[in-house]
Amino acid sequence: MDHFHYRDGELWCEGVPLARIAAEVGTPVYVYSANAFRDHARAFRAGLADVRDAHLAYAIKANPNVAVLRLLAAEGYGADVVSGGELARALAAGMPAESVVFSGVGKTEAELVRGLDAGIGQFNLELEEEGEALARLAAERGETARAVLRVNPDVDAGTHAKISTGRKENKFGVPIDQAPAMFARLAGLPGLALEGVAIHIGSQLFDLAPLEAAYRRVGELVATLRAAGHRITRVDLGGGLGVRYKEGDAPRSPAEYGAMVDRVTRAWDVTLMFEPGRVIAANAGVLLTRVIWVKPGVVNPYVIVDAAMNDLARPALYDAWHDFDPVVPSGERVTANIAGPVCETGDTFAMAREIDRVAKGDLAVFRSAGAYGATMASTYNSRALVPEVLVDGERFAVVADRIAAETILAAERVPEWL
Repeated sequence: MDHFHYRDGELWCEGVPLARIAAEVGTPVYVYSANAFRDHARAFRAGLADVRDAHLAYAIKANPNVAVLRLLAAEGYGADVVSGGELARALAAGMPAESVVFSGVGKTEAELVRGLDAGIGQFNLELEEEGEALARLAAERGETARAVLRVNPDVDAGTHAKISTGRKENKFGVPIDQAPAMFARLAGLPGLALEGVAIHIGSQLFDLAPLEAAYRRVGELVATLRAAGHRITRVDLGGGLGVRYKEGDAPRSPAEYGAMVDRVTRAWDVTLMFEPGRVIAANAGVLLTRVIWVKPGVVNPYVIVDAAMNDLARPALYDAWHDFDPVVPSGERVTANIAGPVCETGDTFAMAREIDRVAKGDLAVFRSAGAYGATMASTYNSRALVPEVLVDGERFAVVADRIAAETILAAERVPEWL
């Protein structure tokens, strides 16, 4: 169900008109549907119904808002974190520490200690030296850290180069052919319980074939490790399922994904870890914006909106597509460029896009902005940090304040010699 829908010619989120949020909170502002998050979380779980032992850890990097995390904790999700800050968010949202997976290629020793202090359930090791450091830190405390070794299967996910993580030239994981010897060395260290392996080959995947190829390579590795005498009890399969951003996108459903996973892994006899992020968050949010000007152009007019690349970075970073829809449609179609006010040529959301005609003062939304939206925002050009609103039925609340440029300025210091 689409929880962003038109009612009497006006766009609503669940039971709240977006124009009301704009009037009370201002623009630009991220707006999330609580029931969309719930629906997506339940659909992903249902897709894995045939998987014997599945652990779901939401990838916090997709959308780390604490209110969102609280919703997902209530749905039984743990957390996949990649920093000490994300770990703090997971715990603040009520996600049990034992349900937390600590991923990331650059965990500092201080962050490893934070994970040990919290008693998290799993560290995903990215290199042998990290495993040695974790073992030492845990042994010094008289503890044993539970961990898996992330491997790189050298499988091309077939997605955007900047969100592909499973090729041999990517920075993530250890080469799968080096994993058996490395696993043996780490498994013998006091303070470390090395219980399995992890994999994640990329994000926004529409084709399940690369995932299946990577999983089959992991299955072969599990067999090799067991033949060498290692006890393998868990395999982390990561995330990566794609979502619809524009017409023509054909993402695979959680049910199709779950059927593939069950077919490939049924004989593994392990706990399977999953780290969905985008598939749960992306289509649960929009970025609500207001048109500042419609500027004549040489070829097409420029629709200048008050949202910018600092609020939604994906188009500038990845040439990503977000549908642009008016809150109150005019019914007249035009071809236009959509851009923000930041002083960069790259601050464009779309070029030569056919859209509904809008005018100065009109409200519009960038769709599918619930993942990698507010979490990637910045204050470039000394702009305010964008706020976030959560809608649940007929009620809504600001769940992240707009942080004004003046507030940020107040945190800066001029040394006395100036």
